[in-house]
Amino acid sequence: MDILKIIIAILLPPLGVFLEVGLAGAFWLNILLTILGYIPGIIHAVYIIAKN
Repeated sequence: MDILKIIIAILLPPLGVFLEVGLAGAFWLNILLTILGYIPGIIHAVYIIAKN
């Protein structure tokens, strides 16, 4: 299941984080990072999924 979440995180980073943590602070941080730059959003999403 984590591989599927990582693939989703590469395509849509906030969705990958949402599937992992819900509407927690990490989700909102990921939305901000994705707006500021797509690559930071991906890195953060993969980190959150790999950490949990």
